[in-house]
Amino acid sequence: MNILKPPPRPPTIESRAFLLLLVVVTLAFGLILQPFYGGVFWGMVLAILFNPLYRRILRATGPRPTLAALMTMLLVIVVVVLPLTFIVTALVQETAAVFQRIQSGELNFATMLQQIFDALPESVVRVLDRFQLGSLAALLREVSALVTKGSQVIAAQVLNIGQNTFDFMVGFVIMLYLLFFLLRDGSALSKRIKDAIPLAPEHKSELFSKFATVVRATVKGNILVAMAQGALGGMIFWFLGIPGAVLWAVVMAVLSLLPAVGAGLVWGPVAIYFLSTGAVWQGTVLVAYGICVIGLVDNILRPILVGKDTKMPDYLVLLSTLGGLAVFGLNGFVIGPVIAAMFMAVWGIFSPPRTGSGYQLCDTVRGGSGNPFQNQHGKKAEGG
Repeated sequence: MNILKPPPRPPTIESRAFLLLLVVVTLAFGLILQPFYGGVFWGMVLAILFNPLYRRILRATGPRPTLAALMTMLLVIVVVVLPLTFIVTALVQETAAVFQRIQSGELNFATMLQQIFDALPESVVRVLDRFQLGSLAALLREVSALVTKGSQVIAAQVLNIGQNTFDFMVGFVIMLYLLFFLLRDGSALSKRIKDAIPLAPEHKSELFSKFATVVRATVKGNILVAMAQGALGGMIFWFLGIPGAVLWAVVMAVLSLLPAVGAGLVWGPVAIYFLSTGAVWQGTVLVAYGICVIGLVDNILRPILVGKDTKMPDYLVLLSTLGGLAVFGLNGFVIGPVIAAMFMAVWGIFSPPRTGSGYQLCDTVRGGSGNPFQNQHGKKAEGG
């Protein structure tokens, strides 16, 4: 005699309470990690970025993951940390020198703006009058105060890198500590996370692969472009005798995270100042160099290094980078494209209808016959 099994019971209060507990403890754990957000984030990014190198070292050293992780971390320190330390040291010195020039009045933005305004054609001056910008004195005072205040804030923030040594060292140690364990135990941790996610195996593999690919492409591409544009910009500023070449090189490198327009926000105003004050050959050289050399690096390298690997259109890379920087700060140049790529990947999984071992979610949403009591062959489950 066949006895039909009872239908699955709805979620009990115990399972709902457990899910609530799971959400609460997860949020609490995230809250605990929030003060060390920067160290944790960059530890994960470096682990993903240098995981291929770790695997090569692991194959060379044999089954000794601790030794391979230590050797990889040492290479990270030599290749990444030491050069950044030298750059930050030079940047602090340059910023302090520029800040002193601003305070002493040697560097006066009002005088520079006055020189630019005096060189404007009458037609441009009449256009400014139409927009009620003809009061040059008030305009100069406001712009000069804004630029000076912004320069002082930037200088103070850069100088705080040296003052807040304790916070910086704590984040740095956490980053290296987490990097070591993520390199050594990353495979096992990744497998446990995959097993915990309630998705089909092929979809989990696709999402994890997309996540790692986008992180590597974004960090590698943006940092290489930033280094190239910053170095090229610093070289031309030094050649033209512009004070604070290292400072402006770092500013151009940071702003180059904004695709298409980044470095031009620095060399463009300088070129306008040169042309307005009669330094025609310096202005002409800077404009030609900025467009043909600095701009060419962005137009050629970024699509190859970022767009090609992420398989994302250029406009989406631009929008996600800008949005990420606006929401998450400097870390957003990685987080923004990652979120955009995961958005595309998840909707790519959801959009096409899935049959067989894949999801029947699309059929259910579209009003299909997604019967939860049918097996893969379309037969209703029978009692034994």
